[in-house]
Amino acid sequence: MTVLVTGGAGYIGSHMVQALAEAGESVVVIDNLSTGFSQFLPQGVPLFIGDAGDENLVEGVISAHGVESVIHFAGSVVVPESMRDPLAYYRNNTMTTRSLLNATVKSGVSRFIFSSTAAVYGNPDQVPVPESAPTRPLSPYGSSKLMAEIMLHDTASAHGMNYVALRYFNVAGADPQARMGLATVGATHLLKIAVEAATGQRAKIDVFGTDYSTPDGSCIRDFIHVSDLAQAHRAALSYLRTGGASMTLNCGYGRGYSVLETIEAVRNVSGRNFAVQYGPRRPGDIMTMIADTSLIRATLDWTPQYDDLETVARHALAWEEKLSREQQGEHQHAASA
Repeated sequence: MTVLVTGGAGYIGSHMVQALAEAGESVVVIDNLSTGFSQFLPQGVPLFIGDAGDENLVEGVISAHGVESVIHFAGSVVVPESMRDPLAYYRNNTMTTRSLLNATVKSGVSRFIFSSTAAVYGNPDQVPVPESAPTRPLSPYGSSKLMAEIMLHDTASAHGMNYVALRYFNVAGADPQARMGLATVGATHLLKIAVEAATGQRAKIDVFGTDYSTPDGSCIRDFIHVSDLAQAHRAALSYLRTGGASMTLNCGYGRGYSVLETIEAVRNVSGRNFAVQYGPRRPGDIMTMIADTSLIRATLDWTPQYDDLETVARHALAWEEKLSREQQGEHQHAASA
C-alpha cells in the first residue's frame, strides 16, 4: 500500500514524507520543485518531477506504484501574492486539485487527504473557530482552497471516496533534528521572517497593523509545529484506513499568540535583538484566528508534541542557523575556487 504525496519536497510535504518513511510506509512523491527541494526527501523515496495537475503523470504513478491513498499538499500559499495575482491561485490551487481528483477517481483511489486552510473562514464571528463556522474567505488564496474543498466533497459523494480536509492554522517551526525546514527564498511566514532577522539575514521585520482590537493591537494567530501537523496527517490516514467517514477538521493548538508576542519569543530563544518596523494593515489579513480543536482531538488519534511557542521558535531558529552556515560555506567555497 503506497501513499502518493503531492508537493512532497516542499516545506510541509517533506516533513510528511519523512514521518511516513519513519513509520515504514511506502511513499512516492510528485513535485515540480518550484518551491520544493529534492534533498529534503529521505533516501530511496521515488520523486517524479512534474505537476500534480498532470493527469497522465498522476495516473502513471498511481498505477506503477500501487497507490492507495493521496495526500495533496501541492499549491500556492501566500495571501498578499494571491491578492495581486488571483488567477494564478485559481489555477494552481483549484484547477490543479480538480485535475488531481479526476486522475485519482479514474485510478480507483478511495482515500484522499487535503491540505486546506483556516483562511476559508475569513474574519470569524466567534473565536476559537469551529469547523461549522461560516466560510467567508478574504483572499483569493482562501477562496481557491474553499473551492477545492467543495470539489472534494462533491467528488467523494459521487465516487465513493473518503477524505479528510485539514484546515491548517499557522504552520511554523522545523524538523527537531534540523533535517528540513522552510527554505523558500522570500517566504512570508512570520516566524521564518523573525528568525531571518535574528540571524542577521534581514535588517528588520515589518509588522502590518497595530490598531486591531487585540490586547497589543497586532493580529493573533494559532501556530502549529510542522512536525505535529505531519503527525496529524498520519493520524488522518489511519482514520480513513479503518473506515472513517469523510471529515473536515481544524488543525491547530487552540491557543493564540499575537504578532508582537511571536517576535518576542524569537528574541528570547535567540538572545538577539532586531529592528521592528510598524506599518498599516495589509489587505486580506485576518485579525484573530484561533482553532477550536475539539473535533480533531475527538476524531483522530493525535496528541501534539510541540505545543509551545518558544519550542516552535527554537526549532525554526536552529534550522535557519543551519541554512545560514551552509550558505556561508558555499560562498567561501566559491570564493576560493
